Amino acid sequence: MGYIKLGFNILILLFSSIIGFAFGDIYSKRARNLLDLKYCIRVLESEIINGIIPLPEALENVSLKGRGSIALVFKEIMDDLVTNQREDIYQSFILHKDVLKGRYGLSDKDIEVFLFLGKILGKTDKRDQEKNMGFIISQIDNHYMEAKVESEKHTKLYRSLGVLVGLGLIIILI
Repeated sequence: MGYIKLGFNILILLFSSIIGFAFGDIYSKRARNLLDLKYCIRVLESEIINGIIPLPEALENVSLKGRGSIALVFKEIMDDLVTNQREDIYQSFILHKDVLKGRYGLSDKDIEVFLFLGKILGKTDKRDQEKNMGFIISQIDNHYMEAKVESEKHTKLYRSLGVLVGLGLIIILI
């Protein structure tokens, strides 16, 4: 009988810890995706500024050369742009707003910066686009620092909370 209780207690502690770690990872996801987004924007900047290629091809190159799963967003934007023959790329960016929030855990401020990228692409000359890309990257850096601090704080909190809830349940059941 004692071994069964011990087994259940270990399972309770294990599952509550796993849940705590899962909730903690939600916060680290945003910081990781912001770094990947920054890298993708750098790739896009080099494709636009240094290469003389059409925007859909530049977006496809970003999806191939970019880091992380967030690079796929650029492929989806390119597909939408070509398939629906959109004149304004900003409309394609707006369609992916919910995906960025749900799948990638980005905040509204992060998405606003991403949408600003959609507003400037193809609208100005290379020099202005280079300045705007620099501004966007600096904004993403600021958001990354915020997300990193938030991630460290909340990740520790939820991981500890998961273990403590498990221990609390074990104490209550004993």
